[in-house]
Amino acid sequence: MIDLITPKSIIANLRAGSKKQVLQELARRAAELTGQHERAVFDVLLERERLGTTGVGHGIAIPHGKLPNLDRVHGVFARLERAVDFDAIDEQPVDLMFLLLAPEGAGADHLKALARVSRLLRDASLCEKLRGADSADAIYALLTQQEASHAA
Repeated sequence: MIDLITPKSIIANLRAGSKKQVLQELARRAAELTGQHERAVFDVLLERERLGTTGVGHGIAIPHGKLPNLDRVHGVFARLERAVDFDAIDEQPVDLMFLLLAPEGAGADHLKALARVSRLLRDASLCEKLRGADSADAIYALLTQQEASHAA
């Protein structure tokens, strides 16, 4: 995880009332971190959502997309202040989001990152801890610690 996120890529209490607002806020943070245009990030995320929801169930969504001019796969994690309808496959509102942005040519790296995030967020006890964490630093520690303990 440490190659995907930094403490700056964590939003501990994202305020948004809709799926579109969540994606706009994630795009804003991702643009700051990657140097990409916020609108380009937002458009890629919206385009991906049109293909089918990235709401994977259990209150989790993994919006993702590919952009030119990225040097590597970037992640942004957000815990929403209040869950929003995200058209998730289980029709439950979403409150944990893990955004992934990959370079246009990053086929395998993009898929590997998606698989890692998906595996990590399948851990129900981790998700409970993430929901209860009180700061971006605590969330970052949980996300990066968890993977280290799984690797051991």
